[in-house]
Amino acid sequence: MNFHVFPAGRPRLGSVTLSIIVALYVLVLLNRSFWAQSLTVLAGQKMALLGLVVSLAAGFIALFVSFSVKYIMKPLLILLVVTAAAASWFMDQFGVIIDSDMIRNAAETTSAEAGHLLTPGFVIHMGAYALLPALLIGWVRIRHHSFPKKLAMNLAVILPALLVFAGAGLSHAGTYAFTIRQNREWFATLNPVMPIANAVAYLQKLRQERGVTVQPYGTDARVADAAAAAQRKPRVTIIVVGETARASSFSLGGYERPTNPELSRRDIFYFDKAQSCGTATAISVPCMFSGLGHDDYSHMGALERQNLMDVLVHAGIRAEWWDNNTGSKGVAARIPYKELYRSTDSRFCENGECKDAILLDQLDNWLSSVTRDSVLVLHQLGSHGPAYYARYPDEYRVFQPDCRSAEFSKCHRPEIINAYDNSILYTDHILATIIDRLKAAENHVAPTMIYMSDHGESLGEKGLFLHGAPWVVAPEQQTHIPFLLWLGKDAKAGIDLACMEKRKTEPVSHDNLFPTVLGLMHVQTEVRDASLDLYSGCLPKPTS
Repeated sequence: MNFHVFPAGRPRLGSVTLSIIVALYVLVLLNRSFWAQSLTVLAGQKMALLGLVVSLAAGFIALFVSFSVKYIMKPLLILLVVTAAAASWFMDQFGVIIDSDMIRNAAETTSAEAGHLLTPGFVIHMGAYALLPALLIGWVRIRHHSFPKKLAMNLAVILPALLVFAGAGLSHAGTYAFTIRQNREWFATLNPVMPIANAVAYLQKLRQERGVTVQPYGTDARVADAAAAAQRKPRVTIIVVGETARASSFSLGGYERPTNPELSRRDIFYFDKAQSCGTATAISVPCMFSGLGHDDYSHMGALERQNLMDVLVHAGIRAEWWDNNTGSKGVAARIPYKELYRSTDSRFCENGECKDAILLDQLDNWLSSVTRDSVLVLHQLGSHGPAYYARYPDEYRVFQPDCRSAEFSKCHRPEIINAYDNSILYTDHILATIIDRLKAAENHVAPTMIYMSDHGESLGEKGLFLHGAPWVVAPEQQTHIPFLLWLGKDAKAGIDLACMEKRKTEPVSHDNLFPTVLGLMHVQTEVRDASLDLYSGCLPKPTS
């Protein structure tokens, strides 16, 4: 290793030696999630597991030695260590996969929300696994050679390492390929290779999105009975976009705990087989309003054209968005928009976040101001984790003991579930209150309400917490969402109840939101897929 100490006390290492040490440090100590999965998916296949270890060790050595260039070596190695340490914390603690969608969601969050993730445990972890190694890398003196000799020495390590990487990998290539097909999330946890690759992919997408020209969509939209609007009450639909609510924690869908005591006393239609478009807000919210549907959705595709809110405006309907989350993700870019999450109203807000009761504060005034057909979107903070305890007031601490920390390692799993269930209980109250406010306004408006969560949440099932798993491998807890519809007396008049009861038991998804809202508002347009409209299909057919 050619190691000796200068009089000044700083150790001296060859550049290749330091690169190998850092490579093995990252591979062994900062890849706990990857190796845990490897032991599971390759159980009983000792030679395949050994081949994987040898192959990746050689691959990491080749990669890290390639950074052994004077002036840039230390900054790059430190960056890799810090990145790997941060990624390992979130993967090891919560079981998340850091793909480009997860990175987008993190980039679009608020500082208060991000602050819940920067726990004392995270700081200690970063100190031990990032800061200390970074200081050691910076402290060590590196012995560099002339460029020709350095190139020769680096290649003398890189080329054999690549041969070992390829040889060991190919020795069980069939096993690895089959295992990856069956466990797509396996190599997605390889740290820091995949997080960095996905960060680069996100930045490339971000660059492509700049300067996007939004194309008109649904400009033919018209309210079917617009000519008779003066002779009827204005229609009002409130769309409540939930946050991180999972269907498996709604007693309306069969959960054993009474998490929906108020909604269970309201006359609602609960669709118990609803599926989300994504597993993170940054994907689900634009998807559910885009009209593209899950199968055809892309972030760029949604950015390039107008959405449901624009189609409503084309039809002459008043459209507005009130946000208590992290923004509308571009959906409300062209309509009146209130950033309630920036409020400092002490009745609802503290530490940079607001309880969802702030969505109710001006609702009566808004309803009294309605003079024409209107749609209002209320975007909840809902059950966003990991600080579930911060989502509900003390009077909703029904399930106890509840986890009072954003650091799950400080709580037992039942305590985490208690805190989450309390947040659902509070959402139940918010939704029931909205329904009551709408019923109270029926003398001058014809109201309806739709509630859909953007995605679900994992609460320790299979070792996973939070959300954001790639949709193709996401557990049902992250994709099975609560979805309900409340109809006022005008909207319910003439409805075929048997038809609606049947639809409650059928598979539905975020794809149904766009056409159903248009149906509730009696909007006619070529871009509305009537087959996905959960409301109009249960109305009596007009006579010719």
